[in-house]
Amino acid sequence: MIKPFSGGLALLLFAGLAQAAEAPPLDTGSSAWMVTATALVLFMCVPGLALFYGGLVRAKNMLSLFTQCFGIAGVIGVLWVLYGYSLVVDSTGMVEGQVSFNSFVGGLSRAFLAGMNADSLVAGVPEGVFVTFQMTFAIITPALIAGAFAERMKFSAALLFMAVWFTLVYAPIAHMVWGGAGALMHNWGVLDYAGGTAVHINAGVAALVAALILGKRKGYPHTPMPPHNLCLAMAGAAMLWVGWFGFNIGSGGGLSGTSGMVMINTQVGACAGIVGWMLTEWLKAGRPSALGLASGALAGLVGITPACAYVGVGGALAIGLLCGVFCYLSVTVLKQRLGYDDTLDVFGLHGVGGIIGALLTGVFCVPQLGGLVEGVTIASQLLAQFKGVAFTFGYCFVASWVILKAVNAVTGLRAHEAMEEMGLDLAEHNERAYNH
Repeated sequence: MIKPFSGGLALLLFAGLAQAAEAPPLDTGSSAWMVTATALVLFMCVPGLALFYGGLVRAKNMLSLFTQCFGIAGVIGVLWVLYGYSLVVDSTGMVEGQVSFNSFVGGLSRAFLAGMNADSLVAGVPEGVFVTFQMTFAIITPALIAGAFAERMKFSAALLFMAVWFTLVYAPIAHMVWGGAGALMHNWGVLDYAGGTAVHINAGVAALVAALILGKRKGYPHTPMPPHNLCLAMAGAAMLWVGWFGFNIGSGGGLSGTSGMVMINTQVGACAGIVGWMLTEWLKAGRPSALGLASGALAGLVGITPACAYVGVGGALAIGLLCGVFCYLSVTVLKQRLGYDDTLDVFGLHGVGGIIGALLTGVFCVPQLGGLVEGVTIASQLLAQFKGVAFTFGYCFVASWVILKAVNAVTGLRAHEAMEEMGLDLAEHNERAYNH
């Protein structure tokens, strides 16, 4: 059983650089796994997410998704080294149970990776490996947002937005969730093992804001805009599924008895998500679709991410099924009724799935329902989860709105109508995905 609030990353992040006298010796098994997990999470972004998103847009915009994914990886990777890692892990001024400025964001004592050397260890793993693993999280989170403004945001505006958003939104929220004793959501008792709030709700809400501010694509919803290559999109979704094991299991910082539960729950969440989405689509649309099954897997994976180390297999089944059902309804019914154009349904999958998963973590974590967290009740934990969800939603919504408005004032957000008509591949990069 897991003691309350002992999240995987939280145990590691708040410690920063372990002192040599206190650090456990190098664990070669866990280190080898973390190198593998790091590669898997990077694999989720490039090529996984790039293929998934690229296959879903029109052919004239496919390369723009690849350039955004690669561009984001480059910019965020550099910023992570300059100050991002420090903003997330620096625990200076934090005290268990007390709220201070550093409960919201870390300091800069680790800027430029100060203090790291070849002997630096974090929980028995080389700190360089740990820094790189965390960098892949920082890269894929803003990259997810790109699906919402696909086919209409300028590349320069996208990169500027992502750089500022990473600094003002991702890094503070990640610190609040995983910063350890004294961090805001740690003080509240929020359970988030691998990123339901910091990654999925964060990206989903920012995506919704971007869709609202940019407005609809030219011709949407009256002009048909089907995916240009579902095979590529399905392959990308499969890569995301495989990479997710690195995402979730790697969030423990190594290998332990919990790793097996995280693995089976991750797999069960994805499978149940497929079933939930498939059955709902079959009932409402009359037939299941290939894209629907892939989307169901991703919905289940998003939902189980915060819960994977805290719930039993029954909880993973329930979370996956419910995410499959409600994420389908969000991208069909909710999106149509509210009238926003989230191109690739980032909010419907990651925002809604992340909210459902985060809240249900508070339900299924209790031992009475097969959960693995001792000493909590459904009522108290559900309240903590709700506070975490509400704060993340509100802060991310307001901050993303302000950042997008500021970027619009500086560079303009949206590509010119003629560029949008031509396609961003040619208009912005002078390249074609396919030469006939």
